[in-house]
Parts: sequence; structure tokens; C-alpha cells
Amino acid sequence: MAVARDLYAGRVEGWEHLAPVFASTGVNSRRSTVPLDWFRQPRGWVEKSHLYNATASALLDEVAANALARAGVAPGDVGAVVCVSSTGVSTPTLEAGLIDRLGLQRTVQRLPIFGLGCVGGTVGMARAAMMARAMPGRPVLFLVVELCTLAFRYGALDKASVVASALFGDGAAGAVLVAGEGSGATLAGWGEYTWPDSQDVMGWTVEEDGLGVVFAKRIPTLVREFLRPAADAVLGEAAIPVATLDGLIAHPGGPKVLEAIAASFPDLAGTLGEARDVLGAYGNMSAATVLFVLEAARAAGRSGRQLMVSFGPGFTAGFVVLDL
Repeated sequence: MAVARDLYAGRVEGWEHLAPVFASTGVNSRRSTVPLDWFRQPRGWVEKSHLYNATASALLDEVAANALARAGVAPGDVGAVVCVSSTGVSTPTLEAGLIDRLGLQRTVQRLPIFGLGCVGGTVGMARAAMMARAMPGRPVLFLVVELCTLAFRYGALDKASVVASALFGDGAAGAVLVAGEGSGATLAGWGEYTWPDSQDVMGWTVEEDGLGVVFAKRIPTLVREFLRPAADAVLGEAAIPVATLDGLIAHPGGPKVLEAIAASFPDLAGTLGEARDVLGAYGNMSAATVLFVLEAARAAGRSGRQLMVSFGPGFTAGFVVLDL
């Protein structure tokens, strides 16, 4: 908050009205790729890209090794890797380096996914499940890494950029999916729903000094008005009655989004505690966040049928039904 005051006071019109957002986001702490002093001067594409590639690769090594160890899967047995990230650009894509560093098979199949934003944790898991279903018995390594802090632009003084600087943090997560019987969570179904005429709601613009955030004020309103019909449509196609759900694994985009989700599922609103806790401890880590919520829910002993839900550019809601 002190650094934000130094950066924005006198430069952002109406700063005194925007400043309270740093206290109202529900975020108590976040992780950052760079120290706070890094934000005090302009940074360009080249520096940001070097930081993104180096840090994202190191984080992917860690979460991939942890996920494989927890699943009892040897790196050489992995059949495919799905890697989600929308906060930087890398070619070759990030997961390619894992083949050498982790000892994956030379024939491992790779699916890098860019552009899903916050919905990437849910939709990415669904894509990984589809690949696992297509190769029974072959583990699919699902990875997410988002370095949201590197999207900060010193010269961006609009309201959306200020709010983003108060809300977003960095994080990575990983999981292993295998078709068939197992000891972990079971994916019972998945799907997504894209709102009409909504491509201006969330996303990136490409600017001289990096990626510019698009973050519409009406996101909570859209969630409140249309989330439940979207969920009904997706779950209806999967033949999963909403009445069979026991809880929510929700991406905590921010306090107002959580309120909108609670209003859409009043009978399940009491299961949003882990989402609020993750937001408070880590901030919004884009696609990685919902996987942190899933981990917290499992650690808390949550059981039964859960609906994982998150939102991203499109404007799109992603859904995965999990049996814990």
C-alpha cells in the first residue's frame, strides 16, 4: 500500500478514491517474482520476458516434480503435458524444457495453452482430462504458472490497472490425471459457457511496455445474472443435476465476484470459505488460484461432489465437477 501511494499519488486522477481498494480486496499477502522496488520505475518487454521465462521455468520444475511424487508417477511414464499460462510469451513454450530437466519421454505429447486467463485452471484441467481419456493408463501432467506481477506497467494509470495492482499475485500449481480408477479426486464432468457480446470484458491489450489489463467493472454483475443459467446449461449437457452438488471450488476473482457466486448458489454459499482464505493469503493468481482452492478444500477434509468454477476472457465460465 505504501509503494502504491508513492507510485500513484499525484499521477492517478482520483487516487484518494481508489486507494481504499488495497484494503477492500480481501488480500492480506501475495507472492511476487520481483521485489517491491522493481515496480518503482518503467520496465520493458525484454526485461519482463527474461524474468517470465526464468521464473516460470523454475516454478514449473518444482510443481511438476511435486505433483509426480505425490501421484507416485515416474517422469518417464508421463504420456502428455498440458501447460497453462497467460502472463507471458515463450517460444519454445515452457513445458518443452521439462523434457530435459525432468527426464520426460522424447515422445511425450505437449499442449501449451495461452489466453485463457483466470479460467485456465478449470478449462485447462478439462483439456488434460480429455487427453487422459484418449490415452487410458498414461498419466497426463497438468501444470499452471502465472506471473501476474510482471504485467504491471509503470505508465498505466487507469482504474483497471490500479485495481489489478492491488489484487494479483504470482503462483504455480500442478496435478496428475489418469483415466480409470484411482485414489484421488474423480472428474465426473466438465464444460464451459461463453457470454454473448462479451469479448471486451476481460483480457490483454498489447502495449509498448507490456501487456495491458482489460478488467471490466461489470464482471460481478455478469456473474450474478448469468452464472446459474450457464451452470445449469453445462451441467444439463453432462447429465449432472445441480441438486447433487455438495460444494463449490470457486476461483476467487475478488470479493465482489465471490459475493456474486454465493448469490448464484445460495445453498452452497457456505462452502466458499477456502476460496476467501486463498484470496487472502495469495491474492488472485489468475489460472493457478482455483487449484490452490482445490488443495485447500482437500486439506480441510471436504468430501462429496464439488463444482469447480472460474471465469476468464471470452467472457467465459469454466466448470469441472469433482467427486472428492
